[in-house]
Amino acid sequence: MAGPWFFTLLCGLLAATLVRATLNPAVVLNLGAEVIREKLTQALEDHSATAILQQLPLHRALREEPAGVLRSLVDAVLKNIIWLKVTSANIHQLQVQASANAQELVVKIPMDMVAGFNTPLIKTIVQLHLESEAQAFIRLQTGASGPTRLVLRGCATSPGGLRISLLHKVSFLVNPLANKVMKLLVPALPKLVKSQLCPVIELAFNDIYAELLEIIRAPVSLGPDRLEFDILSPAIEDNVIQFNLGARLLHSKGTVTVTKWFNNSVASLTMPTAHSAPFSLVVRQDVVNAAVAALLPAEELMVLLDYVLPELARELKSSIRAISEKAADQLGPTQIVKIVTQDTPELLLSQGSAKVAQQIVLDLFPTNEAHRPFFTLGIEASSEAQFYTKGDRLMLNLNELRSDRIQLMNWDINWFEPEILKNVTTEILVSILLPNENGKLRPGIPVLMVKALGFEAASCSLTKDALVITPASSQPGPPLSQ
Repeated sequence: MAGPWFFTLLCGLLAATLVRATLNPAVVLNLGAEVIREKLTQALEDHSATAILQQLPLHRALREEPAGVLRSLVDAVLKNIIWLKVTSANIHQLQVQASANAQELVVKIPMDMVAGFNTPLIKTIVQLHLESEAQAFIRLQTGASGPTRLVLRGCATSPGGLRISLLHKVSFLVNPLANKVMKLLVPALPKLVKSQLCPVIELAFNDIYAELLEIIRAPVSLGPDRLEFDILSPAIEDNVIQFNLGARLLHSKGTVTVTKWFNNSVASLTMPTAHSAPFSLVVRQDVVNAAVAALLPAEELMVLLDYVLPELARELKSSIRAISEKAADQLGPTQIVKIVTQDTPELLLSQGSAKVAQQIVLDLFPTNEAHRPFFTLGIEASSEAQFYTKGDRLMLNLNELRSDRIQLMNWDINWFEPEILKNVTTEILVSILLPNENGKLRPGIPVLMVKALGFEAASCSLTKDALVITPASSQPGPPLSQ
């Protein structure tokens, strides 16, 4: 009998193994720079960032210049200026790129403004061209009590990114004044950007982060069931924001909801090699398998074979005659084939392809009044699983069902080798079960985040252990098997 020291050692070895094991999330959402840029651009527009630039209080900023060497220059300049303000402003295309710090993304926001001032020295307005660039950093923040989240911090104008010049030539009399105004704006404009625009940039980022959380948590409909995701941890990899997600499948059984959880696991998860796609949703095989199982629950089908598939009925009768003449003669026009799918199907992924394996029980009743079947067959079947997309929906179609193994489980006629009926029973499954399952799969699975992230259509691919969804142009899918 093993002593206590043995169990202590065993527990220690198991714990060490788990520590060394790489735990992979159930789902990974990768967001590239393009998505972040477009979302942040829209959020800045929603917060009227351009209007805020147009309302920058340049004149007041100069008046509030603190005492010191510049004070006398400010006073001299202000005596000759009636007003100074921004007359037009634009925010050019944002840039989101990897920072020198591996755990940060830098957001660059180029600004282009025209400012004008009025002076009694001339009748026309003196126009200045102001070019600047705000920079902010997307970082990971771990709270004392809350989960790690992404924040935008460190907003300021980029060093060396400020350029101020005269938009048009001015008279010799006004040129010294214009040069002094531009000199005073060099320290004043960065302060205004930091105090007036940076808080808006942070608000805009907080908005898109909250929107991303809603997109991620939106439930995925699987008929009566649904699949939900939640954030385990965010991360920054190069110029990509990565959300490691947990998943749960909610299955309704009458008034009771059963939840199956998928979180970090030692199950493998092959990530796409390149981050070229604007976004990618990588779903681990066990989560995809659970979704397929939810769409194809265990069921029972009963078919009057002679009425529905008369040719197959004749072929089956011929095969049974080779087993028992008496049994073949008892087959009437109301003979019934009963097909029962056992448990749930199992999805098996490989690089670029997949198949669905399922266990099936097939009974043959000679008439609709018979209580005992002639025989019961246990069939291990598999089908090619073809994933494709239609718009923002993930589609699945089963093709080429084959019987990998067939076993005689029960018989009320002569014992026989079940391989005799392999071909005809496979044809029955192809004609009855396959169209029924494809009918259930036909609506597809809505991938709501595709349009929520700004794309019209999705594309999908398979690795050896995951389903990968990326944006793509709309394209028709293959026809469904009948």
